[in-house]
Amino acid sequence: MNFLDAKAAPSREDRLQASIAFGGTCGQVKTCKQAVSQGCTNLSSRRFTMTQGCQFTLSLAILNTLRNAVIIMHGPVGCGTCSTANIGQNKTFKQLRDPNSEGLIWISTNLGEADVIGGGEKKLREAVIYADREFRPETIIVANSCVPALIGDDIDTILTELQKETAAVIMPVHCEGFKTKLMATAYDAVYHGVLKKYVRPPDRNVPLWEPEEKKLRESYRKSRNVNVLNVGSMSRADEVELRRLLEALGLNVTFIPCYAEPEDFQYALETSLNVSICGTHDDYFVGHLEEKYRIPFMVDTIPIGRRNTSVWLQKIAERFGLEQEAERLIEAENALLDEALEPYRKQLSGKRVYIAGGEVRILATAEVIQDLGMEVVGFKAHHYDRFVEPVFEALKNIDTVLFSVATNQPFEMSNILNRLKPDVLITHVGGNNIAAKHGLPLFPLFGPAHNYCGYSGVFEIARRLNKTVRNFEFNRQIARNTALPFKKSWYEQEPFSYIKYV
Repeated sequence: MNFLDAKAAPSREDRLQASIAFGGTCGQVKTCKQAVSQGCTNLSSRRFTMTQGCQFTLSLAILNTLRNAVIIMHGPVGCGTCSTANIGQNKTFKQLRDPNSEGLIWISTNLGEADVIGGGEKKLREAVIYADREFRPETIIVANSCVPALIGDDIDTILTELQKETAAVIMPVHCEGFKTKLMATAYDAVYHGVLKKYVRPPDRNVPLWEPEEKKLRESYRKSRNVNVLNVGSMSRADEVELRRLLEALGLNVTFIPCYAEPEDFQYALETSLNVSICGTHDDYFVGHLEEKYRIPFMVDTIPIGRRNTSVWLQKIAERFGLEQEAERLIEAENALLDEALEPYRKQLSGKRVYIAGGEVRILATAEVIQDLGMEVVGFKAHHYDRFVEPVFEALKNIDTVLFSVATNQPFEMSNILNRLKPDVLITHVGGNNIAAKHGLPLFPLFGPAHNYCGYSGVFEIARRLNKTVRNFEFNRQIARNTALPFKKSWYEQEPFSYIKYV
């Protein structure tokens, strides 16, 4: 697992053999029996592709949340300007953790045509010095985009030299978009930088003599510590719910990496267990921590949906010998949830749902959908790898349900929606512009201001989904007054006809 001697993390195509192109059923993708002939491998691709995610942008989704840091985007000014839309959001959510926290501060080296010819190293030096003197951050993060990588800017050497001139810790993150078709490699790129620059045992001033009782209390505290690795799609309400459940078992909870401070990664080593919310995000990080610091980890299901949450709690409890406590907690929570969901089941039962987004999250959300008596008619995952397998276990009778793998590719989804004609679409935020033209009720797969995780998350999904399904007149009007962007001949073709199997 040790990739930390390398300058950058390997792509997930190489490390996990993940798939980015597949069209078939859940049964086929689960067994992968048709791996060669039907594209359930990392070698499958498309003869035609329409938009794709960029790991540079996705890396910023995590980096922009870190507190006491300045982000330098090394590249043309267009790279990363999506961060402009997140400035207010990042400040608000940072201050939910620390009222004194500043908002997002980012700088672009603004490379132009002359820099492509002569190199952008001078601009990078100037940006780092400026950031250190102007803002005095704990950390300066340099995110490397495609252009400096292509022209050969040696950012690691430059940043090593500049470290002698700056008070801030400088962290390079190699997240050039052209190096991978699988944008989830972005998580590995960020964690690669964090592991190399942030993660080290904390400096503690330990007195030469300390009472034995104090030592025992400190040892006990550490033995009950759990790191929960949050993700950018989680809200503060999600964290509050998961903290409530784990503290009910007597555990101490720390959330990293999103909205963490640099020193949080040091104290994160004083834990008994690293718990991944989503293996798609975290396996690179927790794998290295186990290898280097012998800290065990759990990568299993995601706590969205009652069964997934129960399994998640039970497996954590087993690590600490708290199985009976977890059983009592789960029983009490399920009883309350059944009562709360009853009116929504009456309203939503029988509705047909299509779900699109991150692989683990869409399948976990499907468990909520089935719990409400709704029917899942299809999935679209950004990619497919081994971390989705445990989440399938919570679902019933889905082997014949359509399953596609596509990072964006809206032309395929538009074709699928036209064929399946679901009653509601649950989709990734920002991926619903064409879908709205089908006149469907749209429900966000995640939302930074809403609760999705845990038992309270099931209730919140049901409550908000019921509201969405009952009133979607705006999308009806869009469908009546705008045309779909593809020719009629495309809707007559098989939606996966452009997938190329190797």
